[in-house]
Amino acid sequence: MSPADGTGAREYERHAARQARSNGSVDGRGDMNLVTVLGRTLAEQVQRRIPQADLDERDPDYIRDTLPGMWLLASFYFRAEVEGLENIPAEGPVLLVGNHSGGNLTPDTLVFTLAFNTYFGVERRFYQLAHNLVLAMPQLASLRKYGTVAASPENANKALDSGAALLVYPGGDYEVHRPSWESARVDFNGRKGYIRLALEKDVPIVPVVALGGQETALFLSRGERLARLLRLDKLVRLKVLPISLAIPWGLNVGDFLGHWPLPAKLQMRVLPPIHLRKQFGRKPDIDEINDHVLGAMQATLDSLAEKRRFPVIG
Repeated sequence: MSPADGTGAREYERHAARQARSNGSVDGRGDMNLVTVLGRTLAEQVQRRIPQADLDERDPDYIRDTLPGMWLLASFYFRAEVEGLENIPAEGPVLLVGNHSGGNLTPDTLVFTLAFNTYFGVERRFYQLAHNLVLAMPQLASLRKYGTVAASPENANKALDSGAALLVYPGGDYEVHRPSWESARVDFNGRKGYIRLALEKDVPIVPVVALGGQETALFLSRGERLARLLRLDKLVRLKVLPISLAIPWGLNVGDFLGHWPLPAKLQMRVLPPIHLRKQFGRKPDIDEINDHVLGAMQATLDSLAEKRRFPVIG
């Protein structure tokens, strides 16, 4: 397209403006869209840090060597109580479904992973799905050796096909960054993919309920509007940009560098397995199953919360 004559020049200018807007370089008023540029720059930096993690990174020898010290530390620091591990089938694939707390440094995942390996032994295959951003955090690199892998349908299918136990958090980043005053609330944000996965693989669902993780910092807001403003939902699959008060940062936006969790008391309880087709029929209703799972988990969380006297102290 040539801008040689007046008509061509005007058309060229309109085309350039449309192209600039599509690239996020200017907004509708012709001003530089700094928010979009900032979001894209942040996304690029984060993407560079995300490692490629797969199921083969789990290292039973590493787990065996580090488990006693890690479990002692977690038990001492978080005064962890994990009940009901006997409810998990002793062998075969199983889908463990948990409520999620504690920001990007999620202490209940660590505690449960240590408890599972202690109870069943390190040779039993056990994986935990996590957001890519969690895998990118240097201080959590060792979790990959414990079986933490990127949350994707491919990894979920591979884990269950291998006969492993798989821990998933349907609430994801939405639930893990909820305000601290909603600590005793199970909130999957309407997500039901875990049920479809269990039905497709014909594996039981075992709910895992945890309390205390949301007391390891003062979580103030999910920051959903801020995430949309920075377009993080489109750039790095982040629908939240949480805001909290946490050590050592004070005001902590995004939790990308993690934080030092307060020594809140963690309480966890594993519920009996739910065999979907046996309990809900050959063609089960997904909404009915979801209501049942959420109801059982919330009732258990309410029971744990009733016995809790003070935040952090327990």
